[in-house]
Amino acid sequence: MKPKTPLKLPYVVCLVVLTAGFFSSGVLAQRPMPQAQPDDGPKFSQKDKFRQMEEILPTPNIARAASGAPGSGYWQQKVDYEIDIRLDDKTQELFGKEAITYTNNSQDKLSYVWLQLDANIHRPDSDANLIRTTDDVSRMGFRGLKMMLASEAFDGGFNITRCEDTRTRKPLKHTIVKTMMRVDLPGLLDPGQSFKFEIDWNYKINDSSVIGGRSGCEFFEEDGNYIYEVAQWFPRLCAYTDATGWQHKQFLGRGEFTLEMGDYVVRITAPNDHIVASTGTLLNPEQVLTEVQRQRLETAKTTEKPVFIVTPEEAKKNESNKPEGTKTWIFKADQVRDFAFASSRKFIWDAMQHNMGDFPVMAMSFYPNEGEPLWSKFSTHAIIHTLEVYSRYTFDYPYPVAISVNGPVGGMEYPMICFNGPRPEKDGTYSAGTKYGLISVVIHEVGHNYFPMIVNSDERQWTWMDEGLNSFLQYLAEQEWEDGYPSRSGEPRDIVNYMKSRNQVPIMTNSESILQFGPNAYSKPATALNILRETILGRELFDYAFKEYAQRWKFKRPMPADFFRTMEDASGIDLDWFWRGWFYSNEHVDLAITDVRQLNVDTKNPETEKDIRRQERDASPESNSEARNKELVKRDNRYPDLKDFYTDYDELDVTPEDLENFERYFKSLSEEEKELVATKRNFYLISIENIGGLVMPIIYDAEFEDGTKQHVRIPAEIWKQDNEKVTTLLSTEKALKSLTLDPRLETADVALENNYFPPRIAKSRFEMFKGSRFGRGGDNPMRTAKDRDNAKKKPVEEEVKKDGENE
Repeated sequence: MKPKTPLKLPYVVCLVVLTAGFFSSGVLAQRPMPQAQPDDGPKFSQKDKFRQMEEILPTPNIARAASGAPGSGYWQQKVDYEIDIRLDDKTQELFGKEAITYTNNSQDKLSYVWLQLDANIHRPDSDANLIRTTDDVSRMGFRGLKMMLASEAFDGGFNITRCEDTRTRKPLKHTIVKTMMRVDLPGLLDPGQSFKFEIDWNYKINDSSVIGGRSGCEFFEEDGNYIYEVAQWFPRLCAYTDATGWQHKQFLGRGEFTLEMGDYVVRITAPNDHIVASTGTLLNPEQVLTEVQRQRLETAKTTEKPVFIVTPEEAKKNESNKPEGTKTWIFKADQVRDFAFASSRKFIWDAMQHNMGDFPVMAMSFYPNEGEPLWSKFSTHAIIHTLEVYSRYTFDYPYPVAISVNGPVGGMEYPMICFNGPRPEKDGTYSAGTKYGLISVVIHEVGHNYFPMIVNSDERQWTWMDEGLNSFLQYLAEQEWEDGYPSRSGEPRDIVNYMKSRNQVPIMTNSESILQFGPNAYSKPATALNILRETILGRELFDYAFKEYAQRWKFKRPMPADFFRTMEDASGIDLDWFWRGWFYSNEHVDLAITDVRQLNVDTKNPETEKDIRRQERDASPESNSEARNKELVKRDNRYPDLKDFYTDYDELDVTPEDLENFERYFKSLSEEEKELVATKRNFYLISIENIGGLVMPIIYDAEFEDGTKQHVRIPAEIWKQDNEKVTTLLSTEKALKSLTLDPRLETADVALENNYFPPRIAKSRFEMFKGSRFGRGGDNPMRTAKDRDNAKKKPVEEEVKKDGENE
């Protein structure tokens, strides 16, 4: 017989009396507001994760509207360049002269202008060299030591030899301040006026193998030739904006570029056997291309696959050429913020036209034979794929060419042209990492045409505004390349290790102060936007808002607030909590199920309720003492006179009084209340704790005893009044078996082990090894397969040779 003690409820079960007043019109009735009571304890001290961001974001004004759109008084400067540049292939030097027309569209009078001299980063005494830090010099490798010593000796800075007023031909006073140069104007430049001046300069091109950077040359010992990838090669105007005035933060290497839009005419003089790839449209193909090359370009306009303009065989032959002079290639580019080019006699060149509606775009790749067969197979296709996907989410690509070049720079972007590094092995095989590395870097760098080349953000200040948005679109494009594409960022589960790591700073950190640069500026914002698209807004709302941002700021200069405000303005959803958590904090997502309690309606029917309680009592485990005490001779058995009414009384027996009380109670209920009392639903109180601090929607799967599941999604606003712990209600007619938080891994939750109720056993595996760990094999399966095929062919070839000798 079970002990007749008061009922002790199991862990997940709690009974409650739902009286007639508990429900009102199908919802929980509001209880009276409690009266304020004196309390000696601490006041509520949580951070308000949903506090609006007006106090953080800059005040809207005539230039930038509160909606996130350019205001009615938006303006930006315009800078046009006419440049002549000569490449010396013998000394690896550039000699240039430029005429700059600066148009003041602001309402300010300007007495000077600032220019960027980015190549000055390669001076031995540059800030970039002087502020380098290291934790452990003892672990420096040969290449690292070689580069450090080279940077102490190599002077690749600008030599400014002339700076004068075009109209008067008088010299202009100029002051070089590290990687910047101030040019004092002869008088105030009024709003709406233009000023034209000229600069001559020269500098040495860095050898990328010893002096790294975003530009440089690569020497090939086998044939004695160079590939030049030339960028940041001319004095360029700094941006003057409504938000920052002159943006002349020094170039330290990480924070990239902030530039003005303008039109360019550039004449590039190179050895006459070089092929030149460049920003812009080639104006003089008759002077620099052969008739065969021009015919092949015509064919590329209608072909369904890339066409060689310069074949691998022709490029190989060119390697042994000796130039007989020079050629000048003339390019024109309108409405661009920068200009870059590449030059070499080693280039293979392929092309294929892609039409953006009625607008033709020539996609082209330039690469040496060392890039084959990888580059001819993937590069130009990756360019076109990028244009197709990115344009769908933003705007149609507006430029006439899109170019990918293989050379010394691993990955760098400029208007209409980008530099990309991956190459196959010398035997032509390549690993999966090399294949997908090339496709991904081409997508990424071509994608930069959209951000920041056209949506012209301030890279020097905010790396995430181009790298993060571009990495997000890169992920979308990669997923349209092939099933199971191994994207490195975008999926929330892939950023978990970074999110729970130490030494973090928020995304909204200046480029030069970022810790863990790649995850912070690329992966985290890309993942945040993917979560915003898939989990918070949904694809339809997100895609509309994101495209609205891109089209509002096409060929203009947005700031972070313009992006945040546009996404809210166009989606109709308050996202301040999301920007505050993902962009302004370094908190992470870690939601945990801490408690689940089951509630059922107490019908007050004694026959029903007491039977339930008896079953629960009988099902409770018997303690050791209870089991062993059964054998004891009880005193009331020895002395029967001690027995009375309560000896055999069971409080769970139904008495006539119980039945009478229930009958009176039931008659007092309305028909609607009787239906509520008779409900067979289970009510589960699910307690969730926010351990990581970052508020997110609560998403869970409820699995029931009958094997069915229910997917539940609760908006992040559930955390509005308490962002540390909440309790949510699940109402169902089924018996709950288990719960799983974030079942599709869509929130970057860093600790999945606390996402289950009841808890699960954590499973893992350990590696056994003897002596030392073996290196990973199979990094290049293509080479392994090739070696295997060769091994099979060798006995056959030897047998054929033997038969021939016998004959």
